[in-house]
Amino acid sequence: MSIPILSSEEIKKMRSAGRMAAKVLDFITPYVQEGVSTEKLDLLCHTFILDHGCIPAPLNYHGFPKSICTSINNVICHGIPFEYDILANGDIINIDITVIKDGYHGDTSRMFLVGEVDPAAKLLVDRTYKAMMKGVEAVKPGANFNDIGKAIEKYISKFEYGIVQDYTGHGIGKVFHAEPPVLHYDRGYPAARIEEGMAFTVEPMINGSPNYKTELDKNDGWTVRTTDGALSAQFEHTILVTPSGHEILTLSLQ
Repeated sequence: MSIPILSSEEIKKMRSAGRMAAKVLDFITPYVQEGVSTEKLDLLCHTFILDHGCIPAPLNYHGFPKSICTSINNVICHGIPFEYDILANGDIINIDITVIKDGYHGDTSRMFLVGEVDPAAKLLVDRTYKAMMKGVEAVKPGANFNDIGKAIEKYISKFEYGIVQDYTGHGIGKVFHAEPPVLHYDRGYPAARIEEGMAFTVEPMINGSPNYKTELDKNDGWTVRTTDGALSAQFEHTILVTPSGHEILTLSLQ
């Protein structure tokens, strides 16, 4: 497995792409309200990305039909924006943004609460964010990639949740999805060594039931759901490995 090490010039471009991805999420935040369609959110993000001289990476990626992913309630990931998917009071939704700027990718996602959300759902969202940050905190030169999953699992194991194993984080740079796969659970043995100059995503998907099963929508070939209806939450950051630790490239600018 060959994991790219970014040059100083590439790191500058990754920082710029990461800032742009975060800017898109900050921009869309006030529009995530009851009564809004996910199609409308997609159009707003699409226009904003193009107006800033960037490209929405998901659009036409292996046939994906939209510019962002919108995953509501029991949708784990890759939800497709649709005009009839109208946000309702109590929904939780993940919006996943990836932009291409100057040939490099910035990838991030965030959970949003619509109206009055059930306390258990809000706890799931809060704990999923904390799980991502536990994983991020494990990133430093000399550590190994399993340390990320180990930190996430150690935290999540306190609750009656399930960590999605079918979908992982990934290396990122000029390529959208590159080596290495970044697992969000403890595989039980060391993985590749983390080195300065690597960039990858940490993006745990946490389900509100420990016994969930995943189901891929056969009609659209993208949408992944929990089969028991359990809620699912996810947060994602693009991470750069620095000489002393790590830098989050997709922090909110607000």
